[in-house]
Amino acid sequence: MDRYPDIEVYVASVSHETLNAWLAEALLASPLSPAGKGKWKTRGTHQGEEVPVLLVENAADGFSSLWFDSAQTPWATDQECAQHAAVALQTEIRCSLGGWHPGADPDRFWQVLPDGREGAIEWPDSGR
Repeated sequence: MDRYPDIEVYVASVSHETLNAWLAEALLASPLSPAGKGKWKTRGTHQGEEVPVLLVENAADGFSSLWFDSAQTPWATDQECAQHAAVALQTEIRCSLGGWHPGADPDRFWQVLPDGREGAIEWPDSGR
């Protein structure tokens, strides 16, 4: 499986304290620090490589975007990260179904729940 050039997941509500603890465990990252209105950043490392991290609060429908700007993360894909994060953070995580390519449906996402259930969803929900 190819590694994604970066990882982005969408995190349902979780405290900064909980998120900081997970980032410290997963990436040896220092606590998130302010980076503008509703934005937070930090840097971690994985296998000696620096991993910049950006959190954008309320990026979409009550979810915050968590972006790892590196291919050198503990996860090869967004979905692997989502699976790990959902259990570790005990919250719902969403991510793209795969790398973007022309013709891809931009509203299809992968949902991972803390109890391990997961599957494809339409997001935003067209029924709202």
